[in-house]
Amino acid sequence: MDTSTRHADRTPLISLRDLTLCHGGKTIQAHLSFDIRRGSIFAIMGGSGAGKSTALRSMIGLLAPRSGAMLVEGKDYWALGASERTRVGRRFGVLFQSGALWSSLTVGENVALPMRMLTDMDSRTIDRMVRLKLALVGLDAATDLFPAQLSGGMVKRAGLARALALDPDVLFLDEPASGLDPVSSRHLDDLILDLRDALHATIVIVSHDLANLFATADDGVFLDGDTHTAIAHGSPTMLRDRSGDPRVQAFMRRAETIPTPVREVI
Repeated sequence: MDTSTRHADRTPLISLRDLTLCHGGKTIQAHLSFDIRRGSIFAIMGGSGAGKSTALRSMIGLLAPRSGAMLVEGKDYWALGASERTRVGRRFGVLFQSGALWSSLTVGENVALPMRMLTDMDSRTIDRMVRLKLALVGLDAATDLFPAQLSGGMVKRAGLARALALDPDVLFLDEPASGLDPVSSRHLDDLILDLRDALHATIVIVSHDLANLFATADDGVFLDGDTHTAIAHGSPTMLRDRSGDPRVQAFMRRAETIPTPVREVI
């Protein structure tokens, strides 16, 4: 059963229009056009080397496109001045693939860092907000631990808490299930869905993990590394069941034993 789209309205929060991305003079992806609806969990899919991470880097403001536009609520992000791009960028939270925690800081200090750097909140308020963010991801007891003391799943959740630090409108998750065992991965899938429901956030996932994609995403785009463009649009389940493109089918059905999870309703 596909993840429900009842949480997403039809208004695009982010729209890519004919976006072309290059690196070192090489075209990575060309003419990308798609919409990300508010409240959706949108998957950027494709095999290794397809340009998923490059697309993510551009969407979070780290790589300017060669041409085309990225519209955030109708405004062309890359046409804005630097200060305005920074302001818009603060509405984005990013979970990097490795977690990207500062090893010399405790979990609580990692989560607090964006608040200390980018807001005028006092220390007492920041401490309260840190406890709230860690509670959201189930790490209430890990505030004073260092990253080296965490399991792989805990590192992901701590990185997610930091991504939530500034109450972003959009969460970007780069290979969130990478390096996790199946149980930890399933728990992370449930957490992503719970955060979408509780915070009404829009979530963009870059992943090639089929279990993660089928469990969470309700919309998406499939990037092809050979043609350097998007060749299919739709949820992972829809692409698996309805796409007639053999390249999409080869990717979406490479592990036919992976079930589409159904969440229990209690």
